[in-house]
Amino acid sequence: MTLARVDKPIIGALWMATSGLCFIGVYVGVKYVGTRLPAAESAFLRYVLGLVFLFPILRMLWLEGLTGEVVKLGVVRALVHTFAVTLWFYAMARLPVAEVSAMGYLTPVFVTIGAVLILGERLALRRGMAILLAVIGVLIVLRPGFREVSMSHLAMLSSTLFMGASYLTAKRLTDVASAEMVLALLSIGVTVGLIPLVIPVWINPTGFELLMLFLVATFAVAGHYAMSLAFLSASLTVTQPITFLQLIWAFAVGFLLFGERIDGFVILGGVIIIGSVLYITLREAQLKRRRERTVL
Repeated sequence: MTLARVDKPIIGALWMATSGLCFIGVYVGVKYVGTRLPAAESAFLRYVLGLVFLFPILRMLWLEGLTGEVVKLGVVRALVHTFAVTLWFYAMARLPVAEVSAMGYLTPVFVTIGAVLILGERLALRRGMAILLAVIGVLIVLRPGFREVSMSHLAMLSSTLFMGASYLTAKRLTDVASAEMVLALLSIGVTVGLIPLVIPVWINPTGFELLMLFLVATFAVAGHYAMSLAFLSASLTVTQPITFLQLIWAFAVGFLLFGERIDGFVILGGVIIIGSVLYITLREAQLKRRRERTVL
């Protein structure tokens, strides 16, 4: 069932701000877990512990059932998402919170590029310029040649690429399955997909690490739920600018909790990336409204 959007801009902005705070909670939890556990194991435990949130909708999922196309798309998405989250956990545990947050905004850019290369969508000049600006923003954050670009940076960039592929698959999957089924397939599929990566490197987690990873799972689910409520309450022109706050909170959390210095280049690069993503998102929304008016 598709819910109609109700125009409540203040409520939508508050839900989007809440979503951003939840995702900052995810960052903090992963930072506190640290690097003792392998990245694949941290990701695996996060998804295993997060399966508890599927219990309330099990009956709904059973009644919906599965088709061959849904299973195929679910498996493809789970596979690419497995690599995305493993690389993300590796990078998050080793990089400053603000750098991860800034580079994470690249995912919509990769989605746009993928839509052009895979789905055959047209790349207009202004969208192309926005993508170019996002690339410039990444170069400002990384500053290759002026400082070392570590494996952690490359892992984060690769994570956003895989995440973009996951979102493209999800876009198709939502046409043939309910939102609850899409969530369940991702949660179960990534859990299973991580098992071969975890077995060779398994380290027994401590109680503290399990608690932190359960909080990570809780914040992640709450963040996505709050985001969906934001989209139902207000238009993208209201909700998307609020995502700027997440970068500010990332700097604050990194500085106050982990003693990370405030890097002006990361701020500048992050603002450029977010601005580019904001333009692409709002432009897509504008074009969608035009297409809907044409059909009507």
